[in-house]
Amino acid sequence: MTGPPPVLAVGAAAIDEWYAVSNLPEPDGGAFASEVTSAFGGVGANVSVALDRLGRDVGLVSRVGDDEYGERAREYLADTGVDASRVSVGDDPSTRSVILSDPAGERAIVTAGESFRRLQLDEADREALAATETVFVTGYAPDAVSRTVLDVVESAADPPALAFDLSGSVEELVGRGTEPETIHRYLHTADLFVADDVAAAAYFGGAEAAREHVAAAQRAREGDGRSPSTRDGWPRAVLTHGADGMTVVAAGAVTEFDAFDVDVVDATGAGDSFVAGLIDRWIAGDGGDGPRRERVGVADGVRFAAAVAAINCTSRFAQTGLPARGEVEAFLAERGL
Repeated sequence: MTGPPPVLAVGAAAIDEWYAVSNLPEPDGGAFASEVTSAFGGVGANVSVALDRLGRDVGLVSRVGDDEYGERAREYLADTGVDASRVSVGDDPSTRSVILSDPAGERAIVTAGESFRRLQLDEADREALAATETVFVTGYAPDAVSRTVLDVVESAADPPALAFDLSGSVEELVGRGTEPETIHRYLHTADLFVADDVAAAAYFGGAEAAREHVAAAQRAREGDGRSPSTRDGWPRAVLTHGADGMTVVAAGAVTEFDAFDVDVVDATGAGDSFVAGLIDRWIAGDGGDGPRRERVGVADGVRFAAAVAAINCTSRFAQTGLPARGEVEAFLAERGL
């Protein structure tokens, strides 16, 4: 048997029910949907497909239901380069999302379905995670799964690099995602920790508090001997602010970056494509015979990832606009970067 792909993502593969609405409704308010359609999504699948489009060899660890939604998700994955051999099928409803997207590209998301929530990692999954080079986990992963990933990484003889995305608020994750105590472990273990404004506010109490907590966690890891995380500006964390840019905390140092200005059609999946860009430029190896985990500087990685996200926002749905590497390089070159 061959080994796992160099990158393994743990996250949902879902069908998105997409509503083009006149506005995002306020509490007790309403909206009109001028179009209703469906597309493929799920954080794990979004990141995996984004990395595949960038030319990475990537696999997905997930679970879908034995229903129409699960069948469609598996058929879609089969048409990509993502290794879906670790996507299991259960007898509960597939995870799926209803996405309300307004004319400005802003959105609200409601998720249902038990299939991914009931994901369990078997021995083969754990062996694959220990043997791969890079592991990505979303905060939507069930807490038992997130804890298992941490245990595998921490006990591996040659630990894979670890990227964690704190998607969603703490309230949203309770009962179905990664719990605060486990998130704390990721903050002190992951090579790359990402959180958007909603997650940062819910978990840390706000953007400023998030910067302080992340920097303190990184400083606490200095000199602990975990290679390569404590060398050359590692570990790294990114706090994303949508169109307002992002904050990078690297080895305790804080740097602000702007987002690229594009005509946004749909922001669905922007954060996932941004994370994929960071993994590509910061975490994953060169894919050849060169040094494992060769990593670029902070600014180069952020600009590349921001370009991936910006390009994806110019098309509808989470994955339709995901760019190939050449498109990202051309986008940056047009801006003199």
